[in-house]
Amino acid sequence: MTDMICDICGESGVRIRKITRSYGKGENLLVIENIPVVSCPNCGESYLSAETLHEIERIKLHRKSWAKERNIPVAEFA
Repeated sequence: MTDMICDICGESGVRIRKITRSYGKGENLLVIENIPVVSCPNCGESYLSAETLHEIERIKLHRKSWAKERNIPVAEFA
């Protein structure tokens, strides 16, 4: 596996970390867990890839069938 390159500073060594984000509020609140975020130790930037952003939109679109009911709707990025 080759080192990933940071889209911001162009240096190698970026890592993928997983985060949880909430979208909406009230009855429309959706929590998505395990979202992959690109994190660069060189410049300190963290960002979501275009592919990840598209998948988040797809999860939001299908929230009713994909979300697991807890105290609030929660979906996991797959």
